[in-house]
Amino acid sequence: MPFLIDNGGWTVFSAGVAASSSEPAILFTAFEPSGDDHAAVVIRELRRRHPTVPIYAWGGPKMQRAGATVIAETGHDAVVGIPGWDKIRQHQKMNRDIARWVSEHPEVRVHVPVDSPAANFPICKITKRHGIRVVHLVAPQLWAWGEWRLKKLRRRTDLVLCLFPFEEDWFGRRGVPAKFIGHPLFDEPLDMDGLGERAKLLTEGSPRIGVLPGSRPAELRRNFPLLLNAFKALRREYPEMVGCVAATTETVRKQLYEWANRSGGWPDGLDVRVGETDLVARWCDFAMVVSGTVTLQLAKQAKPMVIVYKVNELMYKLIARRLITTKYFALPNLIANQEIIPELIPYFKGQERLATMCRELIGSPERLEAQRLNLRSITAKFSGRMASLEAADAIQEMAGLADRPALPDNAMRSDTAKLSDAERADASA
Repeated sequence: MPFLIDNGGWTVFSAGVAASSSEPAILFTAFEPSGDDHAAVVIRELRRRHPTVPIYAWGGPKMQRAGATVIAETGHDAVVGIPGWDKIRQHQKMNRDIARWVSEHPEVRVHVPVDSPAANFPICKITKRHGIRVVHLVAPQLWAWGEWRLKKLRRRTDLVLCLFPFEEDWFGRRGVPAKFIGHPLFDEPLDMDGLGERAKLLTEGSPRIGVLPGSRPAELRRNFPLLLNAFKALRREYPEMVGCVAATTETVRKQLYEWANRSGGWPDGLDVRVGETDLVARWCDFAMVVSGTVTLQLAKQAKPMVIVYKVNELMYKLIARRLITTKYFALPNLIANQEIIPELIPYFKGQERLATMCRELIGSPERLEAQRLNLRSITAKFSGRMASLEAADAIQEMAGLADRPALPDNAMRSDTAKLSDAERADASA
């Protein structure tokens, strides 16, 4: 949902790390798991080009594995909604730690804040005060809500790197330097044949429904019972129907079973796969999905879907609806600038609307095919882009580093093919 404020916790590792050389250094700050994903692929590319350049981070484990020196680990307790007083005080302390650290590291030339504008904007103020150039990786969603923060963004950025094609023009018309770089999800092609062979081993039946409940704890708590109840209602009408839930981690899988046990148990015909969203997408005929980046994973395979996001009705009516300026919420619809996918956002209670929308898809091959065509149209906008390469180009230019070395065609893909399973998962996350 565009009106969410996402922050995270951190564990200090080595705040006293000293500069390892006189080379210009780069600082990344990311505060949620998706930021860890986005930053890691860029850090890996910068490290490949510039093995000795110091790269520091307030970030997550994927950034560390990609080659950054993590000063403090962040993102274990990302907050959805308005942060509480304890969280605010934690961020205030972190900002003081970062200010002290930056003053001790004058070699830092570029700060790369990754998403999470509520957490990153105060840090940008600190780094700009020290003469450090700021390159935002993932544009703050000011086009959705919070447009009044544009003046603050202008003061606290030198360049905004945009993951979605409409953002470059939106920011540019408002005086913010911006560049569309593509989205990391589209950097690497999927092994469709391999996924197809593995999908044959999943539950058999028809229709096949993917269930993608999100990853943040609050999202899961609100949305998974809704998806589960909708699946149960549909299966009563379509006994041969089967489903598969894409759980992001083993911890999430256990939570899903706990929530199911509180509401009548786990239904027959519903499987679970951990960390295999692309496989679930390959297997299913269509999906019930919680709004977020995962909708683009489905779009990459042109999989029809119904997009939902359940929120607190009182909070939405009192606060959120007064702030939101965008006509659409779901990413495929935002990119298309029209509703090509049914989006039930905001969603308040009961599974009836969701089940009805799924019924309409089950009964209409024409609607399913129309969605596939429209999804192929929006994913074509990312064709020819390599987000990790273009982001690294912009960051190294800001840092005054040499251009990337010439590489043979498909070298990046060849390098990725040589990674370990864990590294390859990070590169394509």
